[in-house]
Formats: sequence, C-alpha cells, structure tokens
Amino acid sequence: MIMDNTSDITMLTLSGLSGQTTNRMVIFSLTLLCYFLILMVNISLVLTIILDQNLHQPMYIFVCNLCLNALYGTAGFYPKFLLDLLFSWHVISIGGCVVQGLVIYSSVCIEYSILALMAYDRYAAICRPLDYHSLMKKHNVSLLTCFSWVIPYLIILASTIKTYTLKLCGTHIDKLYCASWLVVKIACSPGLTNAALSYITIIIYFFHFVYIFMSYFYLVRTCVKSIESKRKFMQTCLPHLMTLLNVTVAVLFDVMFMRFGSADVSPMIKNALSLEFLIIPPILNPLIYGIILTKIRNRIRFILDFQIYKCNCIA
Repeated sequence: MIMDNTSDITMLTLSGLSGQTTNRMVIFSLTLLCYFLILMVNISLVLTIILDQNLHQPMYIFVCNLCLNALYGTAGFYPKFLLDLLFSWHVISIGGCVVQGLVIYSSVCIEYSILALMAYDRYAAICRPLDYHSLMKKHNVSLLTCFSWVIPYLIILASTIKTYTLKLCGTHIDKLYCASWLVVKIACSPGLTNAALSYITIIIYFFHFVYIFMSYFYLVRTCVKSIESKRKFMQTCLPHLMTLLNVTVAVLFDVMFMRFGSADVSPMIKNALSLEFLIIPPILNPLIYGIILTKIRNRIRFILDFQIYKCNCIA
C-alpha cells in the first residue's frame, strides 16, 4: 500500500505513463522491438570481438566494453517499463527505485569513462606510435578497463546510498523510471549533501567531456600534417566522435530537463527527452562501429557470407 506519511512509505509511483491509456499495446510492441534490436546489435558486436583473436586489441576491447555497458544500462530500464505497459498500476519499491537509478546512471558515467579511454588510446596510437605498445600493454588495458567500470559505479553508489537514507514526504516520481535527483525532490529534507554529490558528479564527467574533446582537437591538429595520420583518424576516431556527440546530446537533454524543466511541458515531450539516451546510443553505437571500423565490418561480412554459403549448401 502506498502511504503519504514519512514512516510508512515503502512504494513509489512512476507517473510518467499517467494518462497514457490508449495505444498501450502499440507502445509495448515498439518498445519490445527496440529492446530486441538493442540486444541483437550489441550482443552481435560483443561476440564478434570476443571470438576473433585479431580483434583482441585495445580499441576493440573498449568498443566491446561500450556494448556491454549498453546491455547493462538498458537492462535497468526496459524490463520494468515493459511490465508497466502491461498493467494499469506503475509502482516500484524504494529499494527497486534505488537500484534502477543506480544501474541507469552508473551506465551513463561508465560510458563517458570508456569514451575517455578510447580518446587516450587514439592519442597514443596516432601521436605516439613508437610508445603505443608499451603504453597500451595487456596489463595496462585490463587495469584501465576495470577502473572505467568500478570508479563511476562507486561515484554513483555514494550518491545513491545517501539518497536511500532520506525520509520521504511524497510518493510520486514524475518520470518513466527512477532517478536519485527526483527522489531527493520528494524528500522531507533534501539536505545539501545530496545536491553537492550530484553537482560533483556532473562536474567530474563534464571534465571527462572536456578531456575527450581536447584530445580529439589535438589529434586533428596532428593529423593534418600526415596523410597516414589523417587516414587513421577518419577510420578510427570518427566513430568515437560520433558516439561522443550522440551520448552527450542525449544525456544533456535528460539532465537539463530533469533539473530545470518546466511543469507545463507535455508528458510526451518529457518522456521523449528522458528516453533518448536509452534508445539512440545503445542502437546507433554498435551500428557506427560495425560499419565504420574496417576490421569489425570485414569480420561481420565474413560471418554473414559464411552463413549464406551454409544455407545454400543445405538447400
């Protein structure tokens, strides 16, 4: 039972679907199709990289982790949202809300950390080619990859734990999924610590963005001096820049609207802005890397040709 007093609140209501009584099954079908597409393209790319020894190089290992992170982040949203579309009540336990927010937003931070590693990898490959193999040794790559998952997770976990300790004076989360900032909004006394942790996290990952942008700016300056460097940049750095732009625009819409958005905006626009980073990057990123990176594209083409050949032989 949902209660409105501070001592008995155990469940929260996700009110992002309020009023959406028509076309529920159409939305469910499209969402299921979208999630299936996300699973298919990301798992395909992960398996392609894992099973091909020629792709066990730093750049492709980071791409593989980017896809694994997409699977992790979307798992925090789609199963619950699909259930909400099947039922008229959209509730979540406080514990479930905390876990959902932790998974979704730690995934965003992990993505930026992996993109920062990719920028460093491309800097080392293009600007310091003689030192590349010593800088990106197997041990170093493993360590950096581990840090890119653990540190963002711990940063978001610290904020999440603090949010979980708050006393709540409301039960309505005005969104399709949980976010720590929205839980803070319905707290009886939000306190400065939660706001400080949130802004510190934003600042940390803003500097991630600045670092990535400056790395590629330096790479562009370096690449104009050499045709070979220019070719490397177009083949390997262009998809990273497209991914960075893709993720940044999507996350920026969500964060800015969640903190400064107007209550007069229609629910449809609210939902579209909050879902963009859970739909566009998980689908586009593996497609971008699969199409532009030559080794991955050739490997996928080989697998498809082999499967077609097998089918023809059986027929």
